[in-house]
Amino acid sequence: MTSDASNLKFPLWQYLNQPVMNPKVKLVLDPRRFARYYRVELLERCFAKECDAKGPQQT
Repeated sequence: MTSDASNLKFPLWQYLNQPVMNPKVKLVLDPRRFARYYRVELLERCFAKECDAKGPQQT
């Protein structure tokens, strides 16, 4: 059971602002495939970030 706050909405703005004529970026026209691709990229970006909020210092 997930709450409504944790569910990701469809990234409409990112979908509409895809680079169309850029050979370096793959254009994804299928909305379901784009949503899946976007979620994977978002997860990778979140894992790549360092967390500054750390608990008590451990020695």
